[in-house]
Amino acid sequence: MPKIPDSEFVERQTRVREIVRERGLDAALVYYDELHSSSGWYLCGWCPQFESGAVLIPATGEAAILGGAESEPFARLDSHIKKTYNITVFMVPEEEYPTATIHTMREALEEALGVTPRRLGIVGLGVMPLQVFNLLSEELPDTEIVDLTEPFEALRVIKSPAELDVMREAFRINEQAFLAMKAAVRPGVPEYVVAAAAEGKARELGANGFGFGSIVAGGPRAAGVVPTASDRPLEEGEYAMLGLSVKFEGYATAAGDMIPVGHVSDALAAHRQNLVEAFKIARDQLVPGPSGPEIDAPVRAFLVEKGYAPYLLIPFFHTQGLNEADKPFFGPGSSDRLEEGMVIAIDVSLFGHPEFPGGRLETVYTITASGAEPLSPGVEAAILA
Repeated sequence: MPKIPDSEFVERQTRVREIVRERGLDAALVYYDELHSSSGWYLCGWCPQFESGAVLIPATGEAAILGGAESEPFARLDSHIKKTYNITVFMVPEEEYPTATIHTMREALEEALGVTPRRLGIVGLGVMPLQVFNLLSEELPDTEIVDLTEPFEALRVIKSPAELDVMREAFRINEQAFLAMKAAVRPGVPEYVVAAAAEGKARELGANGFGFGSIVAGGPRAAGVVPTASDRPLEEGEYAMLGLSVKFEGYATAAGDMIPVGHVSDALAAHRQNLVEAFKIARDQLVPGPSGPEIDAPVRAFLVEKGYAPYLLIPFFHTQGLNEADKPFFGPGSSDRLEEGMVIAIDVSLFGHPEFPGGRLETVYTITASGAEPLSPGVEAAILA
């Protein structure tokens, strides 16, 4: 199966060092946890369970993981960065680890860098817990903190050939699992059974996680935008809104569709067809060059003309990568432009309509010089059928 090679992780760390040096910093501290795992995963191909942590990239010298005692053996097994320091703030609160070597934040940074940092770049400052930030401020009162989140995240926008290979495998797995999910839809089946069909198949095929909790929502529950599967049985004559995002080697996929439960009315079928037509318009926009407002406008205009203006809760395009919804986003206020090498999800959805509670059509493309390449051709074909 495809993987990101060791050489690419080394190259990523080198690019971060270049940013650190350009800005006159001593190091970058890249925060991560299970919810915000992507920045750490980008540098080491790994994320802990239960504990949080950070990747330290010095201007010169060896990268290190600052984390917890439970994560340390796991990191040495699976992370591309093997050097570790245990720091209490990243551990399970009040848990004790009497045989572990535990450092203060200052001790770890001084040992790793050889000096007390004068200027320290932080990635993830907006999601870092206040407790972690306060610890940095208390133990390093003379160190200037610089937010490096934006330049760091810009490194992840254009996908490398190795990333695209991994993502193609991820979408192959996701497509087969999504087809299993769709096949489980029938009257009387609880929503969680439909989700189980997808999740079991995904694990069988090699998925190592999920980008979001599987979405299965029949009838009125579709208004929940991102509702996870419940024990409600699907009912004859309604649509089941489905969504699936598996992860493979850390990279997230997405697929979304509206599946009829038995026979649906002509009005419901026409509603879905309106979303299909909007989806086709969206797909036609996926070429290098245009901005968020430019690709958003024709899709929005079509749906507004059909009377859906009050129900357009979210934009129709976002980037895909280590997160199911990654930066940049391409809404009506965006200044970002489509570029060759980006991976972009089309997500045409409506929520809150009094007659059609909610629905979503979603699949993902990579932007090439000539247009859009579907990463999940089977899901695309099913949406357009």
